[in-house]
Amino acid sequence: MRLNALVRHALVLGVALATVGVGAAMAQNNQEDGPGATGAASGSPATTQLKSMVSLAEASPMQLTGYGLVVGLDRTGDRVRGRRGAAYTVQSIANMLRKFGVNVPAEELESRNAAAVLVTTTMDPFSGTGSELDVTVSALGDARSLSGGVLLRTPLKGPSGETNYAVAQGPLTTGSAQASSQGTEVQVNHPNTGRIPNGAVIQQEPPINLSDDGVGLVLNRPDFTNAEAVVEAINEVFPDAAEATHAGRVNVTMPEALNSASELMAALEGIEVEAEAPARVVINERTGTIVAGGNVTINEVLVTYGGLTVSTREERVVSQPQPLSEGETRTVEQGSASVQQQGAESVVLPPSTNVNDLASALNELGVTARDVISIFQSIDRAGALKAKLVIL
Repeated sequence: MRLNALVRHALVLGVALATVGVGAAMAQNNQEDGPGATGAASGSPATTQLKSMVSLAEASPMQLTGYGLVVGLDRTGDRVRGRRGAAYTVQSIANMLRKFGVNVPAEELESRNAAAVLVTTTMDPFSGTGSELDVTVSALGDARSLSGGVLLRTPLKGPSGETNYAVAQGPLTTGSAQASSQGTEVQVNHPNTGRIPNGAVIQQEPPINLSDDGVGLVLNRPDFTNAEAVVEAINEVFPDAAEATHAGRVNVTMPEALNSASELMAALEGIEVEAEAPARVVINERTGTIVAGGNVTINEVLVTYGGLTVSTREERVVSQPQPLSEGETRTVEQGSASVQQQGAESVVLPPSTNVNDLASALNELGVTARDVISIFQSIDRAGALKAKLVIL
């Protein structure tokens, strides 16, 4: 008996507005909150240090990339023969051996213990020579796994592709596992991408151009309200020094009491700013992960959840011919199908329901993470979610 199709779970989800309606509920909430209520997408102000909100406009992180080889694999590297083989892998091996005085033609090389990879990392603008960086190593060819491999010395270049800013080398950690037996294979996590903690050493510092006339601050999350809050906080310490050009940038002129950009940044970093955190619900459908802030609220809605299970299977039956006939004994397949439907369960969420109340209500329904994602999307489409829905 062989299972022909996996069990499919169809979510029956009904989201209906309550009798008062979303518009009336929002109006009631605004009246309860007072005339100064911020609205659906805004959270309550929280005190935050300026250095956690902004970065220097004149000093942005630099992305580095390099091409290298991973060796020491257990016959899980790139194939070097055939139409789908990775010819550049054996060419890279031949070039590496030539540097050590070993001349071997590339067409005579064949090794499944090596793989061509791309190495990437991000360098902080204020990193100094000798600092270490974490690097990510990704298979470039058709390698099955990088587990257990060692990255050979790989130069990492900047965006121009001309300057080597760092050099990476070391053993990989993939956090994955594979096992196979007689055609059956089990895989945990992704084995073709790994990391090397502190695997790169900076050889050259990135160029930085700071002016003694002032600095530009770039908000990590552009927002007009927070930009004005940053301006007000800075001007309380250094009068008339800050000015917002738009939602994502604040320019600060050099005060007379200070002489350099380093002194100015040291004085600005500790300033406390009353910033508003936007209400957001972040959903990753690939992993089934849901992250919701504590300031996320929901208007009054009715959530109905039910389950529908459709299963199909095939059974192999031996067909025996009649005695003394010219027929042949054959194996035929007979199919069967069944449908099971569970009763729908409902829950009414009162006005201004927070994340904890919603989680408790959904747990009572016994829904899975995938179902919760669909429920959040439906609540957002109904206009009852007082937050921004972000789907990764």
